[in-house]
Amino acid sequence: MVAAFAGELIALAERICAVRPPARVHSLHLPERLARDAKESEFCALELDDGSIGLSYLLLGDTPQRMRAAAPGAGVTGRSALEVARRLRGQDPVDRVLGLAAVNAICQGLLLARPEVLDWTSDPLGLLDPRPGDRIGMVGLFGGLASRIVAAGAQLVVIELDPALAGPRDGYEVTLDRGALGACNKVLSTTTLALNDTLDEVLEACRGADSIALVGPGGGFLPDPLFARGVTLLGGSAVVDRDAFVGAAARGEPWGGSVRKYCIRRESYPGVEALLAAAG
Repeated sequence: MVAAFAGELIALAERICAVRPPARVHSLHLPERLARDAKESEFCALELDDGSIGLSYLLLGDTPQRMRAAAPGAGVTGRSALEVARRLRGQDPVDRVLGLAAVNAICQGLLLARPEVLDWTSDPLGLLDPRPGDRIGMVGLFGGLASRIVAAGAQLVVIELDPALAGPRDGYEVTLDRGALGACNKVLSTTTLALNDTLDEVLEACRGADSIALVGPGGGFLPDPLFARGVTLLGGSAVVDRDAFVGAAARGEPWGGSVRKYCIRRESYPGVEALLAAAG
């Protein structure tokens, strides 16, 4: 069953395309290989003919192999971006990945037309501000951030899906039990929840948290449905140097200065209708 969240993202894309001319897919950018030293190689990018680029997590099922076999373009080049976005409601992993990338590309076109809405200076991870007395839930392990949280004197629990990862770590615990989020006052999650139909279940487990942040390159969509669910911050990534990004993405290397991180805070976000009114 497709989660309601996927349908709401598609509805956002449809709302944008009803006001702004719908673009078509120009190209799909896939990493040639999965590089152990570059987390960015786990993402693909869909580029539209209006220059907008949307990112999506790639390692969903056998998606990388199937997309490479169908390269170039995986059958979507020249298609309406909105048509591809609607694939997010499908069950096939390739459709889901391409659908989210298309939703993100459509939304990026609107967001980057109103860059003042985006906070380019704050580090979404730094805004977590771990302190003694905090109990922080992390959905998906965010590299070196775990040690920073523990060093700050906060308690940390990490939620994972893979049973092989469960167990105690140096100063924190990795568990499969989402119920552990119920005791957390702050939660940080990967935006991959938008792909694997677990978003609403995870957010329900976070109902006692004061702050909930979703962060990741795949978070290029508008935050309206997240904020309606109690999320307080969305952190995404915008491509600001197309040529440099395409080269790095193809090699599976770090994107460097070709991509800038940003965050959108619930208290200062005007909403999709205000964005569309200003862009029109």
